[in-house]
Amino acid sequence: MNTSLLVGCDFSSSPNRRKPIVIATGCVKSGRVLLNGLERLESLDSFERWLRQERDWLGAFDFPFGLPRELVVHLGWPLQWKALIDHYAGLSRLEIRTTFAAFCDARPAGQKFAHRSTDRPAGSSPSMKWINPPVAYMLHAGVPRLLAAGVHLPGLHAGELRRVALEAYPGLLAREVLGPRSYKSDDKARQTPQRLIARKDLVIALELGQTRLGLRLKLSHAQHDALIDDASGDSLDAVLCLLQAAWAQQQGAPRYGLPADMDALEGWIVTAYPCCQPTLAVPRAACPGSWARSQRRCTCLVCPTDQFSNS
Repeated sequence: MNTSLLVGCDFSSSPNRRKPIVIATGCVKSGRVLLNGLERLESLDSFERWLRQERDWLGAFDFPFGLPRELVVHLGWPLQWKALIDHYAGLSRLEIRTTFAAFCDARPAGQKFAHRSTDRPAGSSPSMKWINPPVAYMLHAGVPRLLAAGVHLPGLHAGELRRVALEAYPGLLAREVLGPRSYKSDDKARQTPQRLIARKDLVIALELGQTRLGLRLKLSHAQHDALIDDASGDSLDAVLCLLQAAWAQQQGAPRYGLPADMDALEGWIVTAYPCCQPTLAVPRAACPGSWARSQRRCTCLVCPTDQFSNS
């Protein structure tokens, strides 16, 4: 499949007017990722209707597509992905919180949560976390709706190849540009000038293609200003996901850049450490992990040193 429509989705498990699901749509034109527009969905029903539209797309969605294998084994839940999601969808949020809290309470400090293999390279929150951010609820709200709409999830579930969904994480790409600087907050009291400057820096870097994805974002002046002015960061996060979808499109079917040895129960965040793929030679400066030059090795704990070029 070589779809022209790209989608980036900043998701909310309880969308409303104040905190909607934001969908960025775009395409690659003349070597740049063109942002066509932003759509705000204020309910999960609206999200379902959006998914069922009769059009082809490749999308990157900011919610986890799987749970940690360690957690699933401990709980005795199904070890096949589709059966696991069906089981998980049948639970209430209260049941999820109670079950996961009990798992955490029984573990030592500093090791409360189980993690997926993709969490460390992506720097993402564990998908079993139910608060700050509630990604466990996002999985519960998002993935069953993808399945119900017949969407194809590479490496996890065969669906309609004209609509392809990948797990994304905008923070992965944002941190590459900003490091530890924060660029967003839903709390108006924390929507500071420093975060405004960070959004400006991030948008400019994306327009210049200053990330390891090698993609330049094309914006109108109005779009440029709108992304910076959205202090919640929701619009910018959707666009970051759009860029991750564009990178996946470049990698092509059937894997779209997902590692060949991806755990088919846990899933994987697209663009997480492409330098770990054996076929790539990535300059040290482009490694998403921190490069310890004094030790002559990558400290991302995943990348073998000999997979880097000398640039």
